[in-house]
Amino acid sequence: MAFRRVCAAVGLRHFRDVVLARRCTRNDSVCRFAGSRSSLCTLAPEQFTVRVQQHGIRNIVLNNPKKRNALSLSMLESLRADILHEVDSADLRVIIISAKGPVFSSGHDLKELTSQQGSEHHGRVFEVCSEVMTLIQDVPVPVIAQVKGMATAAGCQLVASCDIAVASEKSTFATPGVNIGLFCSTPAVAIGRAVPRKVALEMLFTGAPISAQDALLHGLVSKVVPEEKLEETTLAIAQKICSASRPVVALGKATFNRQMAQGRHAAYATASRVMVDNLALTDGQEGIRAFIEKRRPVWTHGTDRVHE
Repeated sequence: MAFRRVCAAVGLRHFRDVVLARRCTRNDSVCRFAGSRSSLCTLAPEQFTVRVQQHGIRNIVLNNPKKRNALSLSMLESLRADILHEVDSADLRVIIISAKGPVFSSGHDLKELTSQQGSEHHGRVFEVCSEVMTLIQDVPVPVIAQVKGMATAAGCQLVASCDIAVASEKSTFATPGVNIGLFCSTPAVAIGRAVPRKVALEMLFTGAPISAQDALLHGLVSKVVPEEKLEETTLAIAQKICSASRPVVALGKATFNRQMAQGRHAAYATASRVMVDNLALTDGQEGIRAFIEKRRPVWTHGTDRVHE
């Protein structure tokens, strides 16, 4: 597969095009998203998520507003399947995760976390949740959170796990688990890597929400815009990403995440090797030639190399 060579450059595993979460019994259907129609819109059997893809941009919509888009096991499995669907296809360039209704996500479905469900089920919920959050950072394309409304607990974790997050002005973010006797330990993994330590701990110890502006100040989100501009702004970022070479973006994303987990000297060594690998890509040399010749680059979006 095309992504295998890119993964090998930074030591990541190759993602096979498999759907682990569900078997969809419906045919692909046509639906309306953001005022346009697409034959690439697919509903999960129980419609926990809606997947729409056009022009390289995949929109995955959390679709359970009656339950405040709670990240139930079924929702997580559906989200995982939609992320993994043809993830190595050159047609996929960026993923946007948004939500239907006034709440982005309220976190885990607490009805799944009662004693009646048992520890085995509880473990499965957190295992799949962790897989989804890790998957978002490991897939070869950037993932953008488009946030309107509240994002709490695992919902806040989802935002923190995305590569980019655009939020509406009235959005809020919180980890309120401490107030119901369940500390947000798994959300803390992503949030603690997105915001300063003391900000994360205040959120975790008090459960108090922070505003979109505070989330921007502390690095939990990338942009804050009026609600009426949310979709437009998110789409503009996605379109800009689509204008770049897919393997170059994939290589850059994988390398960034790997070097962030390393010490300074190891990080520079990793990044230097990858810069050399990047220059060997056909698209790497095409970009340099286009710059010198003062023209737009013509990307192949492939991982072919022009030299070793």
